[in-house]
Amino acid sequence: MDLLIGTSNAGKLHEFEVMLASLPLRLLSLKDVGLGDVEVEENATTLEDNARLKAEAYAKASGYQTLADDTGLYVDALDGAPGIYPARYGGPGLTMAQRRQKLLGELVGVADEQRMAAFACVIALAEPGKSDITIVKGVCKGRIAQAESDGGRGFGYDPVFIPEGYTQSFSDIGEDEKNRISHRGRAAALIVPILGERI
Repeated sequence: MDLLIGTSNAGKLHEFEVMLASLPLRLLSLKDVGLGDVEVEENATTLEDNARLKAEAYAKASGYQTLADDTGLYVDALDGAPGIYPARYGGPGLTMAQRRQKLLGELVGVADEQRMAAFACVIALAEPGKSDITIVKGVCKGRIAQAESDGGRGFGYDPVFIPEGYTQSFSDIGEDEKNRISHRGRAAALIVPILGERI
């Protein structure tokens, strides 16, 4: 079965390839179906609604069953910021490295025990021509590191997020372990049996 992954983020696409590897699926990227330049405006106020918007729009435009996700990062000491807009944190035009440095800068002088944070990922699964959207959610609690890791793996905020029960960031713990415990990994684990029923 073909499944469109509604993202242009190569790191995210690779994670889904690994996390859905147990299923007989051919994963397609937006570029594969000619939608590489199409961006869905994420103007909703919840992760669930933003994921739904993307899944519905890409399923309609492509004709393929589509999986899309939306991720939030909630930092207690920053009153929940960046929240549902981690990729926009700090304003337009910044690289992800600059957004991470902005986050670390906001937490200068904040002790480890006050740097608690949580990642949340919502996955939406849409079928063309059908209004029923499947929604699942995964959460990973942890804290923001004092400094960015140079582990070199991962993407986004991985170098500064230390999951609960670990002393290393997502960038340092290895792909398999990260996919097992991460917010996206936990959401994917919930969507796998649902996809399995549709094959």
